[in-house]
Amino acid sequence: MTVPGIIDAHHHVWDLAVRDQDWITGEALAPIRRSFALAELRPLARAAGVTATVLVQTVSEAAETPELLALAADDPLVAAVVGWTDLTAADVAETLAGLRELPGGHKLAGIRHQVQSEPDPDWLLRPDVLRGLTAVAQAGLSYDLLVLPHQLPAATAAAQRLPGLTLVLDHLAKPPVRSGGSEPWAASVRALAAIPGTYCKLSGLVTEADWQRWTTADLRPYADTVLEAFGPERLMFGSDWPVCTLAASYDTVVATARSLTAGLSAAERHAVFTATAAVAYDLAAHGN
Repeated sequence: MTVPGIIDAHHHVWDLAVRDQDWITGEALAPIRRSFALAELRPLARAAGVTATVLVQTVSEAAETPELLALAADDPLVAAVVGWTDLTAADVAETLAGLRELPGGHKLAGIRHQVQSEPDPDWLLRPDVLRGLTAVAQAGLSYDLLVLPHQLPAATAAAQRLPGLTLVLDHLAKPPVRSGGSEPWAASVRALAAIPGTYCKLSGLVTEADWQRWTTADLRPYADTVLEAFGPERLMFGSDWPVCTLAASYDTVVATARSLTAGLSAAERHAVFTATAAVAYDLAAHGN
């Protein structure tokens, strides 16, 4: 499958009438404590030149992934789904195979878990988790890393132990943009990037910055770090819509990513905005 235009490699949808999003709490997150549907995203994507997306899970509940696959099944905008399954379950391989048989199952391209919420910084290195990650690799799926900076060493160790698994780092592992710091985040990111088969999403930066007063200059050191570490061929754009709307509109997020990559060649920008996501998620196999 050839996907023209921009691929938005990371966005969400949810329906609060179907399931609560228990992570949306407090006054600060109140603006996104409502339902968001593909119908709302579609005109925003079209206006920004986005022609394909990767729809990503939001909760650690088995019922959500079949729902996302069903949404994606007949929707030309969604090229792939990153779902959730219990990696620690003994029957994880069978579960992944079963998801593939569901409506839209051909669009299942990856799995993700909210590792950032796990109290154990070495959760990814637990024997049962490594067994589950092995099953993900054997199923031909990628794994999205939703981790915080202090969890990067475990992610790197897991990548070293599982050379057959494609790992995609979400939101640059949430660097300390608000404080303007860089270490040990930068060194940890470089260590992960040194391992073949690892990728990174240029996503989530605006919500790691000061939501009201951020500038592109605030984000540039972090974008430059992952550009240098992963290279454009392993870096992909993601909006993180609708979470991004806490700090910026969809078109602003796209425009900011363009600004952060303005110094690249045309071929390198094509990688960041289209080609890398197509390779990392094997959209030729998982798409329409």
